[in-house]
Amino acid sequence: MEGFTVALLIWTLVSPSSSSNSKAWPTHTVCREGNLEVFYQSCDPLQDFGFSADQCSKHLKPKLNIRFGMILREDIKELFLDIALFTKGSSILNFSYPICEEDLPKFSFCGRRKGEQIYYAGPINNPGFEIFEGEYQVLLELYNENRSTVACANATVICS
Repeated sequence: MEGFTVALLIWTLVSPSSSSNSKAWPTHTVCREGNLEVFYQSCDPLQDFGFSADQCSKHLKPKLNIRFGMILREDIKELFLDIALFTKGSSILNFSYPICEEDLPKFSFCGRRKGEQIYYAGPINNPGFEIFEGEYQVLLELYNENRSTVACANATVICS
């Protein structure tokens, strides 16, 4: 019976909520302060992840402190991030960034294997900029050297 309880606990932690008919992951709030709200939902049908940011201001500073955590379903000898930004159905930015390269690991989690945990808490460098008034949809995808999805999110940014 103990093995069944452990299996049920693991299934509950890694599965989308079964309390609704939807198979979507819950929507998580990254931040909500003043005139800015940022939230996301995992678009990976098999796994959710945690993400938060210390700053919630429409004036994004060049060094942003974040926290990110997940259990890997794929090895990450190399890791890449694709970002696509949309507003009113139109694409306004597409960006790709190498996070882990075989010869140039930028973070301590580079090289981790399937089943291991990634947890990062610290600064990320980005160009400081102002978020203009409006509603934006952001598609973020992390993928490895084999183009296998490591994590994916649909985010919404609302600035008033």
